[in-house]
Amino acid sequence: MPASNMFEEREVVIDRPSRNFRLLEAMDGSFASYDGSQLKCTSEGDDSIVWDEHGEDELIHVATGIIVKKIASGSSNRFTLDLPSQSDPSSDSSQSPEFKETHGPAELPSHYLELLNNNGWVCLACILDPKTLEGLELVACTDRYEGRTRVRAHAIAQDVAVARTVAEPISLWLIRQYMGIPDVRLSHSPAMAVLTKDDGQRDVQGWHSDFPYHWGTGHIGQVPTPSGETVLGVQRNVCVSDFCKERGATAFKLGSHSLDRPPPDEWGQARRYARRGYRSQQGLPYTGPEADVVEAPGGSIILYDSRTWHRAGVNRTEKPRSAMLQAMTPMYVFPKNDTSVAFRAYRQSDAYAQSTKRERLEIQRLMVHQFIGPGGEFAIGPDQELTQSLQA
Repeated sequence: MPASNMFEEREVVIDRPSRNFRLLEAMDGSFASYDGSQLKCTSEGDDSIVWDEHGEDELIHVATGIIVKKIASGSSNRFTLDLPSQSDPSSDSSQSPEFKETHGPAELPSHYLELLNNNGWVCLACILDPKTLEGLELVACTDRYEGRTRVRAHAIAQDVAVARTVAEPISLWLIRQYMGIPDVRLSHSPAMAVLTKDDGQRDVQGWHSDFPYHWGTGHIGQVPTPSGETVLGVQRNVCVSDFCKERGATAFKLGSHSLDRPPPDEWGQARRYARRGYRSQQGLPYTGPEADVVEAPGGSIILYDSRTWHRAGVNRTEKPRSAMLQAMTPMYVFPKNDTSVAFRAYRQSDAYAQSTKRERLEIQRLMVHQFIGPGGEFAIGPDQELTQSLQA
C-alpha cells in the first residue's frame, strides 16, 4: 500500500454521553415497563422500560412523560412505584414489585433502531454500567487489570460481567428487531479479542464480512450472493477498552452491507492475509480514506450487519486494546462453533449464581442450540464418538 494512504481512514467519533437514562430492575432481573396505561414487568428492551429522574423521589417515563413516585421499601436501595390514579384506576401500588435503579441507555431504543435500520450499524454509547465494564477489563486483563495473566477458557464462566453483557436487553431487542425474529442465537461463545502493539511484521486480519456470510475469507459454506433481504447475522462488538484509531479500533466500510457482495480483492481480503507471513511480504491491507474507524468509549456496544466489510485495526500504542465479540444469528442458521461446553461451564460457575433469573434464561436461549425430534427438543452438542470414528 502506498505510504500516503497509511492510516487515513475516516474517523467516526462517538462521544461519551453526558448522562444516561435509567432502567428499573425487579428482583428477577425483569424491568419496569409502562405502555401508556399499565405498569408491568418485561424482559423486552424497548422504549417502554426507559425512565429518568424527575425531582425528589420521582421518576418520569421517557416515552410517555408519565411521572411516578418511588415508595421506599424495606429492602436496601429498592422501592415500589406509585402510579397516578388517572393512568390506571385499578392499579394498587402495594402489589407493585420492588425495583432498583440501574444504568440505562443514552438514547431511546427506538432511536437506535432507526439508525440501525437506516445505516446497517449503530453504537450504543456507554450502555454498560461502570461495574460491568470493570469486570470485563478483569477478564480481558487490560486497562485497569493490564499485566494480569489472562485465562482464555470460557469467559462467560469467569465473571458475572460477561453474562450481564451477553444478556444486555437494549442491544438484544435491537438485534431481534433488525433481523425480524425473536429467536436469535450466539453462533460462538463470547470471546475477548485483545490487540497488542503492532511490530510492523506480524500477521494481521484482512477485509471480510462476518459469519455466516464469511465473504472475503477462505471458509467453506459462504452465503451466495445476492443474499436476499433476510438478515442472517448481526455482529455485537463490545468496546472493553476505549476504541480509537491509533489503538486499533475496528476498521469498517460503513454501509457496505447494502452492496451485498465481498470486499474488493485490492483492499486485501482476509483469505490472503490468513497466510502466514503475507503481511510482512505485502504490507497492510487497505487503510485509506474510503474506510471508516468508529471511535467509542469503553462500555459501548457496536452493532453492525454481518455483511459489512471490516477488519481488525492496527494498534500503534503501548496499551492493549480489548473487545468482546459476539456473532448473533437467527436460530435457523447453523452455529459457527459449539456453545454447549461454555454454557455448561457457566451453569456451574459463581457467575451463574450471581446472575438474575432473566439473565440466566436469556443466556440459555442464546447459547443452547436445539432441534426438535421424537419426544421433544434436544440440545445440540459435539458427538465425540462419531467425530473420532470419522477421523479414524
